[in-house]
Amino acid sequence: DEEWPEAEKAEKLARGAALKWASGVFYRPEKLEGLGQYRNRETQRNSSIQSRLKSTVQSYLEGVSAGLEQLRSAAQDVQSVCQDLGAARWALLDSADRFQGLQQMRALMAEHVQLASVVQVLPQLFSVHEVFSHTLQLLHGQHLLEAHAELMMMEHLRDDILSQLHLRGLSSAQTTVLSYFGGLQELNESLAKQLWDIVGSSLRLVREDPVLFVTAVRIIEREEKIDDTLLLEATFLPPGRPKGWKQKFYQVLRETIMGAHFDATRVDAQGPGLARHLAALQKDIVSELRVVKDLMVQCVPAHYNILSVCTATYHQALASHLQDILREDLDKQALFLILEWALRVYHSPAMMGHPDLLPEVDVSALGPLMSPELVDQTERKYVVKVKASVLEWMQRTLEVEFKEWFREEEPETDHQGFFQSALPVIVMQMLNENIQVASLITDSLQQKVYNMALEELEAFLGRLREALVQCGKEHQKDRTIPKYYIPYLLAMLNNNLALCSSISSLHPDAACREVPASLQAALDRTQKKACQLLLEELLLDLQPLCLQLPSRKWLSGSQLVSSMCEVIDKYAKDFSRVRKPVFMLLLTESELLVASQYLRALMQKKMVCKSEEERGQLCNRLLQDATQLRELFRSLGLDGSQQSLQAVFALRELICLKDPALLSLEVLGFITKYPDVSDEHISTLLDLRGDVSKEVRHMVLEMMAQHPQVLPESYRPIFSTILIPAPELPFCLRKGKCA
Repeated sequence: DEEWPEAEKAEKLARGAALKWASGVFYRPEKLEGLGQYRNRETQRNSSIQSRLKSTVQSYLEGVSAGLEQLRSAAQDVQSVCQDLGAARWALLDSADRFQGLQQMRALMAEHVQLASVVQVLPQLFSVHEVFSHTLQLLHGQHLLEAHAELMMMEHLRDDILSQLHLRGLSSAQTTVLSYFGGLQELNESLAKQLWDIVGSSLRLVREDPVLFVTAVRIIEREEKIDDTLLLEATFLPPGRPKGWKQKFYQVLRETIMGAHFDATRVDAQGPGLARHLAALQKDIVSELRVVKDLMVQCVPAHYNILSVCTATYHQALASHLQDILREDLDKQALFLILEWALRVYHSPAMMGHPDLLPEVDVSALGPLMSPELVDQTERKYVVKVKASVLEWMQRTLEVEFKEWFREEEPETDHQGFFQSALPVIVMQMLNENIQVASLITDSLQQKVYNMALEELEAFLGRLREALVQCGKEHQKDRTIPKYYIPYLLAMLNNNLALCSSISSLHPDAACREVPASLQAALDRTQKKACQLLLEELLLDLQPLCLQLPSRKWLSGSQLVSSMCEVIDKYAKDFSRVRKPVFMLLLTESELLVASQYLRALMQKKMVCKSEEERGQLCNRLLQDATQLRELFRSLGLDGSQQSLQAVFALRELICLKDPALLSLEVLGFITKYPDVSDEHISTLLDLRGDVSKEVRHMVLEMMAQHPQVLPESYRPIFSTILIPAPELPFCLRKGKCA
């Protein structure tokens, strides 16, 4: 127990576990009947466990015995080897003196080997200059393979000697060797010059005599393999290595391609010169790529990827070339030509998508010929140039139009008899052509040109209004100039309608036909200005007649309003030469003008009714005049409910009212119907009656103050445009001669 305390602890744990198990199984008396069965089963299990333990321990003991036996054998072998090594050590110590003689023999042997090597290369060393001369003759005769073979032999001899000197640390002797083989540099340069001349003429040679080009490629491949071998060994790198002739081959090929076609200084960027240049580029590039694809590919190793290299070279050179051209100040034709060529022609079957080049030639992986930023910048330049051209053309068109207004003949008419001119057709055709031309390039360019067209059209309408104003001023100076002033104003109104209806056709998207608000406002302003000039002309003819209102002669039955109707009817016939929307607008504005002028004449304080009989005459005259004017405008197509002459009928009711005490009520209804009427207007009307006392006037004006009116949004002002003349101030000094 003292030697194995763990065994005692394990036995206690086992007894405790067994006691716990037994107390759990036999806690009831009837369970004791199976005690014998439990005892037999546990006895069998213990016997099985003991037998397995014995077999396991036995196998471990056998393994330990075998291991001990092997260790004993190994110890004996080690001891034997130690004895043999000791004996060998004493034998070497005894023969150390003899090795001193062998060292001298080794040195003599190394010297003999060096001398033998020198003796072997002496004939080659003595013939170096002769070989140089022969190689140079071969180069002059274009026997390149033979010349290169001799050149490689000389380089190998030189490099072998330099390598031996490098290994022995004889750096000073390398200078002598390099000087001796100095002719190699000249031969290398001469050979390289011929090779690069051949590569520079490769596109011609592969069609005429591919042998020379194939020879150059073979020489370049030889040198490339030598470079790779020396770089892998990395022990000694001879002078001039690596030559990198393969990369030089690509460089010369690229420089040849770029120098042959892509010199921006020789390009005539103005006029047809650029078109010819781009057409020549298109033809030459397709032709040369076909040569590369069909002929040159067969003359070079596959890993050169010569077709891909040439395609990428042309693509990159073209991209750079176009950028150089775009740095010049190009006109719009040149800018359009470049955009069309880069975005349409370049990828088309006429060039890089040519059937003879597909599918081997694929420029889609090389990126766009012009970057999106450059395309956008070029499109903006093009739009600026087109804008300047459109501006100049529109200005000339407006100048021609302005001169036509002063002609001695009426403007032309369409098949319906409406006045018109060629202005809208010229303007819209010019804008539409520019938009359609831009659509041949990109949608973005078309949208830019469309936006520019709308801006220029809006500016043109502004200049057209200024021209109308200038023409109106000339006409005010002399109403006989222009002779056909009114017909040309009507033609401008029809032109304005034609422009308005044609603008939607300019939009690139057929589904979007909305006219921009700013442009619509410009059209409305132009129409308003032309209508204003026409109404001013009407006003000039009406004013002499309106100045005769009101008067005693007028009250007694003058033909004044009949004369006004004749003037209005004459203008209405002229207005009928304009299309209906504007005709109705002119008719409505003319009626408003007539009504306001008639009312203004009544309020000029020229007459005051002196009796009830005069008021009756005034009422009858007002009724006759208003009815005559109303029927005239109704016959012209203007409904009575749309006429402002209703204000004359309402004003007549104020004049005809027999009891002045009822004026407050009548005036209240009047100002409710016409909220823009003022105190001065009502006061003037009361003066016109001639029978209103100060008390009634005060009551009426006080009632108006108590009932302020607000103008409805749809109300057409009529009285607010009528100014009441200021009352004359009494002269305070006595009349007499000046001192």
